Amino acid sequence: MIATAHITYLFDPLCGWCYGASAVLEKLVAMPDFAIDLAPTGLFAGTGARPMDGGFAAYAWSNDQRISRLSGQPFSEAYRRDVLGDHTRLFDSGPATLALTAVAITAPGQEFAALKAIQSARYVDGRDITAVSVLSDVLRALGLQEAADRLTTPDDDLIAAYRRRIEAAREEMRRFGIDGVPALIAGAGGSRRLLPGNALFGSHDALVARLKA
Repeated sequence: MIATAHITYLFDPLCGWCYGASAVLEKLVAMPDFAIDLAPTGLFAGTGARPMDGGFAAYAWSNDQRISRLSGQPFSEAYRRDVLGDHTRLFDSGPATLALTAVAITAPGQEFAALKAIQSARYVDGRDITAVSVLSDVLRALGLQEAADRLTTPDDDLIAAYRRRIEAAREEMRRFGIDGVPALIAGAGGSRRLLPGNALFGSHDALVARLKA
């Protein structure tokens, strides 16, 4: 019997580096010898949100091109024009994190698929994933009707779960001295160890070996 390696994946749905790492993470999710817990950090939610102005948009696009070169992930012209070019909305990952929490509650096995679809909606299709209406459409397209309904009219249980997940992820960041995402924490109990985000941008085989070590 194959031993299951437990992995906590710290991320933010508006993190370009997390999007860049998603192709490698998808391979890990598909491997039966890994159990991956998604841990949204809320890094760009609440007090971490900020205006999308011209300076920040230019910085983001420059960074995105570097991510694309390293990962092969696409950042479309529609994203540059319609997302980075829209300076009327906040750069705020709260709504997308709430959407993922709704999926975690109602269809936990589909959370990574939801994350991937939300990222694609932003970086490929150029859609505004800070808008609940867009996020609801993305979830419904995946057949996640209940999660979409919960997101559209969030109740106290959903809000409480959202806050618990973010606080738990931030506690992991404090415990391991992590100041950015993506990051992986491998193992269980007292043998847990940190793998920094750059491990997700190298050899897949080397990453698997490190995770199993």
